[in-house]
Amino acid sequence: MTNFQDRERAEEAHFAHDEEMQFRVHARRNRLLGQWAAGRMGLSAAESESYAKSVVQADFEEAGDEDVVRKLLGDLVGAGVDVSEGDIRTAMAEKEVEARRALMGEG
Repeated sequence: MTNFQDRERAEEAHFAHDEEMQFRVHARRNRLLGQWAAGRMGLSAAESESYAKSVVQADFEEAGDEDVVRKLLGDLVGAGVDVSEGDIRTAMAEKEVEARRALMGEG
C-alpha cells in the first residue's frame, strides 16, 4: 500500500510543480509583453516597468488570455499605435517561448 501512496504523492508533487511552472511562465510572458507594448507606445523606462506590472495584474481578471489581449489592444490603440489583435497574439506566442526558455535556464 505504501508504494501506491508514494506514487500518488509523487504524481501530486509533479502536478503542483507543472502548475507552478505554468503560472511563472505566464507571469514572465505577460511582463515581457508589457515591455514590448511599452516600447511600441514610447514609454520611458520607469513607465515601462510600471506598465509591464499592470499587464501581469490584468491576467488575474479572468481565466485565459483574453483579459491580457483586451488590455494590450485597448492601450496600444488608445496610444495611437497601429496594431491588430493578431499582432498581439503573435507577440504573446513569441514572448511565451522566450519566458519558458528563460525559466528553464534558471532551473
